[in-house]
Amino acid sequence: MAEVTAPPAPSRSGGFSWIWRRQLDSYPDTRPRVMYLAITVLATITLYYELYVGGSVTTLYLVNLHMTFTFFALTVAFGALIGAFGSLGAGLGDRLGRANMVVGGLFFTGIFTLFVIPAMTNKWSFTIVTNPRFWTHEFIICGIVGLIVWVIAFFLLRELSPALRDQLMVTLHDRALIEAKAKGLSESDIEAALRRPFQQLLKPDIIISAIAVSIMLLIYYTAVGFAVIYLTTVFGFSVKNANGLGNWNWGFNVIAVILVGFISDYFRVRKPFMVFGGVLAAVMTVIYLEQAGHHPGYYTLAIMLALLAFGLGIAYTPWMASYTETVEARNPALTATGLAIWGWIIRIVVFLAYLLIPVVINTVTPLVNYGSTVQTYATTYSSEIAFATAHPDVVAAAQKVPPSVIATAQSIPPNVLAAAQQIPPTVLATAQANATQLANAQKFAPELRVIQANPALFTKLASYSNPATIPPALLAQAIKAAGGGAQGIKILTTISANKAAIAGVIAAAPALQTVAPYATQLQTIAPYSTQLTTIAPYSADLAKMAPYSAQLTALSKVPPGVFPYLQAHAAAVQQAAAKTASQWKTWYWICFGGIIVFLLSIPLLRGRWRPRDAKRDEAEHEAMVDAELAKLKASA
Repeated sequence: MAEVTAPPAPSRSGGFSWIWRRQLDSYPDTRPRVMYLAITVLATITLYYELYVGGSVTTLYLVNLHMTFTFFALTVAFGALIGAFGSLGAGLGDRLGRANMVVGGLFFTGIFTLFVIPAMTNKWSFTIVTNPRFWTHEFIICGIVGLIVWVIAFFLLRELSPALRDQLMVTLHDRALIEAKAKGLSESDIEAALRRPFQQLLKPDIIISAIAVSIMLLIYYTAVGFAVIYLTTVFGFSVKNANGLGNWNWGFNVIAVILVGFISDYFRVRKPFMVFGGVLAAVMTVIYLEQAGHHPGYYTLAIMLALLAFGLGIAYTPWMASYTETVEARNPALTATGLAIWGWIIRIVVFLAYLLIPVVINTVTPLVNYGSTVQTYATTYSSEIAFATAHPDVVAAAQKVPPSVIATAQSIPPNVLAAAQQIPPTVLATAQANATQLANAQKFAPELRVIQANPALFTKLASYSNPATIPPALLAQAIKAAGGGAQGIKILTTISANKAAIAGVIAAAPALQTVAPYATQLQTIAPYSTQLTTIAPYSADLAKMAPYSAQLTALSKVPPGVFPYLQAHAAAVQQAAAKTASQWKTWYWICFGGIIVFLLSIPLLRGRWRPRDAKRDEAEHEAMVDAELAKLKASA
């Protein structure tokens, strides 16, 4: 049979109209169909890549941009809200061309990812474009890939014209019938089918089904936005390992999506697979959430995430097929509008969910922004922190003593410090006040011994102001008392020449007697009197510090910002760590509830439960097609 085409679209002026005229007026053969499908799949993968690249470094966003988790969640939430109304705009694809919108979207996101995002510098620019400046190589690579895919789609992507899409196609056997009917459609018929698209599709089966699957996918969008945060803060994985677990999640989700697509097409039913996938996802969600607060291994979580994602993929792919069949049952020309409604709903659900997450989970900011640094400090300086915690009075004493005083104390030999510590403060003060007299007492020790042995004699000698007037007999007695001969004369001469100094020593005798028991210690410390005077006001603190000199030396090498940082954030991090597991559990129970809602909504969708019923429907449809073809041939 000769190829049947739809009425040609009105010609447009200009030599570049091929850029936006991407509609096919005849149903393509297998090879072009496979190419268009491959381009569409590649575009979808690219767009998801551009969506997920930011989520892989969320913890780095929060730390480097000094952003709270609430601020981040609200930013993403309002991004989803904006995207919701952008999804409604996607309904224009039925008029403007879905291929045109795909090509334009790929160009916009590619440019945005490659050039705009790397130019962002702070959290407010992050809010405007939803991504920061840091790790720009991630976005540059992603943007380059996006633009390559855009070039491919720009030159090769095409789509069916509305005239061909206006007929419901169930199997390839419908090709001749659909194109034959399309040939006879007038422009007014096509316009009528496209008039008031949202009014045609805002029906309970479409709306409730879209809401239900959106709620089911809460756990999916939680993983997109916050999996790295969850896995690093609750289980302590590195960013690298957290993203590795994400690969298990996305990888098995992709496997499930592709596999169940083939299997469900083979059996010609969707709903049993939705039930099986939903139940598997619900069970694995409970098992997964119960791990919070425990310490499962990497591969234990990997298997859980793989099965959870596998269940979601099994549930979602048949749902999408049933949803589009439900939309096509109402108007096959409004598939893009139906998907736009669903896109709007899911983004509104995501918007509300991201508003709710910071209310349910308020422990992320201290754990992400400060937890890593607190943990690093606690590990690196564990012994110093333990000492400071166990000996706060010693640390307080060390903080009172100036570094110069500590350096002076360290320059004094230990035996000198020990001797100084043996001398009571009052005795040391007396010794310091009578330092001259002590020195003279040592200098004139022989003379003082003679005077102390003969107090009456030397008192009488002192009564003579002029030595020349001393009677010879009294002088001879004094010389004899001093040892006689030349030695006696020398002692008396020294006494006579140093009357004031010796008198000062005699006057200070009571004070000197007080310090006499410590003469040895005072002699030991004498060369360090200046240093000891410097450290004297801190003697009590230095005494506390003395047994811990090694620990205090280690403590002094800790960078100055460590303890203030720990004082500012350690308590908040500890409190958040104690609460975070239960808060995340609460959120995942909400996600579990979303899966249950999805399971309850399955009966609303088009499609059979049993393969034999589906086969019977297919046989009846093929009989109808054969009848229509026969009528067309008879009237030709």
